[in-house]
Amino acid sequence: MNGAGPMGEQQRVKFPPEIVEEYASLGVDLPALFSAGHLGTRMGVQILEASPERVVGTMPVEGNTQPYGLLHGGASAVLAETLGSIGSMLHGGSSKLAVGVDLNCTHHRGVRSGMVTGVATPVHRGRSTATYEIVISDEQGRRVCSARLTCLLRDIPAGEEAQAQTATGS
Repeated sequence: MNGAGPMGEQQRVKFPPEIVEEYASLGVDLPALFSAGHLGTRMGVQILEASPERVVGTMPVEGNTQPYGLLHGGASAVLAETLGSIGSMLHGGSSKLAVGVDLNCTHHRGVRSGMVTGVATPVHRGRSTATYEIVISDEQGRRVCSARLTCLLRDIPAGEEAQAQTATGS
């Protein structure tokens, strides 16, 4: 985490103003809600930018490798699902809960060191599902992994929005 705590990193996430206002009116800590969660934090995932149109995050290769010293494919999957889920949650809004139902990852090249960056962009944003393409690249801009995530957008019963959102952000 580059010597900074996870909350300090999360505070730098760029959100569109209308999304900040929507969640502030519910009393929800937006940076905590749309974070990488416990697993992502353990893996060093940092969210840099988040909107329904584009989610950007980084993850160090160090600490996330398989026995041959290459970035673990499962680590790429964690980064991809995190970014696609955040995009889906932001698309669904405060009355929806995004639940991943399909994740596909194709690994193109190995990475042994440095940082990888993932960029999630929507393929489909509907009322009940959202699908995002996630491209993960190395520090030289070479594609490491192509992923696609589809999330089911479930209605949150009225009055339970803040409780459900707090649970998903923990």
